[in-house]
Amino acid sequence: MAPSLMMVLASLLFATMGVCVKYASAHYSAAEIVFYRGLVGATIIGVLVLRRGGTLRTQVPAMHFWRSISGVAALCMWFYAIGNLPLATAMTLNYMSSVWMALFLLGGAILLGGARIDTRLVATVLTGFAGVALILRPTIEQDQLWHGLIGLLSGMLSATAYLQVTALGRAGEPEYRVVFYFSLGGMCAGFLLALGTGLHAHTGQGLALLLAVGLLATVAQLLMTRAYATGRTLVNASLQYLGIVFAFLYGVVLFDDPVTWMALAGMALIVAAGMAATFLRSRAAPAAADGANPT
Repeated sequence: MAPSLMMVLASLLFATMGVCVKYASAHYSAAEIVFYRGLVGATIIGVLVLRRGGTLRTQVPAMHFWRSISGVAALCMWFYAIGNLPLATAMTLNYMSSVWMALFLLGGAILLGGARIDTRLVATVLTGFAGVALILRPTIEQDQLWHGLIGLLSGMLSATAYLQVTALGRAGEPEYRVVFYFSLGGMCAGFLLALGTGLHAHTGQGLALLLAVGLLATVAQLLMTRAYATGRTLVNASLQYLGIVFAFLYGVVLFDDPVTWMALAGMALIVAAGMAATFLRSRAAPAAADGANPT
């Protein structure tokens, strides 16, 4: 599967996971959801690796550690925002990570002095940002300001984590190993945080939601990790915006979120950015996925 298609599918699964997190937030704290998401993910990856004769031993433990620190922090903040904000708003704030990523890369190119970034890809990301600005309502209600800031910070930390995922892929780490250590980090951090916030009793519905969050997140994370490891960073960043479109549709159908012309215009810009990114990806590196490590 081409990296661009993997990122589109990952965006859909992440949006579906967001729905499950939204419902699960009525039963559990964000820390508990992060813990069980990590537990399910680490278990699935561990079993798959054992059955296929792979290994979880890594030569770059420090890289995994720092990727887990930034990624788990972003995940905790994102789940908190989903539980306290409208789904589309929380997803939009987190998907600002693509814009932060582009800014990081541009800043790095300026500092290095010799790196060149394709201006067409930059324009694609900026087009996606324009769509984000339209979907995100101009103001957040005063009593939701703190939740909105947490969601925005989750996007900034996600950008750092995604760049670290790219570095791990270039270091030769298979995506299953990257996802395993990220899940393990989420399990440990979530458990420690949950001890402070308190653990809630389980219900059948609650357990089903936690399992769904873990399954959806693990599959989406594997797809996203391979896409970043084999594709171009800015192309993947722009395609991630499609997650906002999926979240918006879920919000309208499941949570009765209002439909406005601004939101529709934003969706159109985001889809246009995704199509442009796919075109540029196929022209610039049509065979980049050929060297991808098997799952």
